[in-house]
Amino acid sequence: MTATKTVLIVDDDRDIVQGLQTVLEGCGYRVVMAHDGEAGLSAASRERPDLVLVDMMMPKKSGFLVLEGLKNKQAPPKVIMMTANDGSRHRAYAEMLGVDDYLRKPFAMDKLLDAVGRLCPID
Repeated sequence: MTATKTVLIVDDDRDIVQGLQTVLEGCGYRVVMAHDGEAGLSAASRERPDLVLVDMMMPKKSGFLVLEGLKNKQAPPKVIMMTANDGSRHRAYAEMLGVDDYLRKPFAMDKLLDAVGRLCPID
């Protein structure tokens, strides 16, 4: 039995979540989804993902609060933050909180897959 890597997608844009889910499952990842920050942290505790893709701006809890909550765990997952925000201040803050990669929307799918493959390779 091969252990599949789990990716948690936390984004309030259901079209983006659906697209990412389709592509990542096609690459062999197990995908779990949440549509706001609170649900994302709950799913992370329950599912213990290897990688989390998190949007910066979401209802209930921002991507920053999700990132902070994830990085405070005993064995934190790798985290890629996705945002349409152009501010370099936001990127610097995400990096201070320990984000592993930062992608500006809209991004090319191959750029995302490169980051996912680097941070969460499937054996």
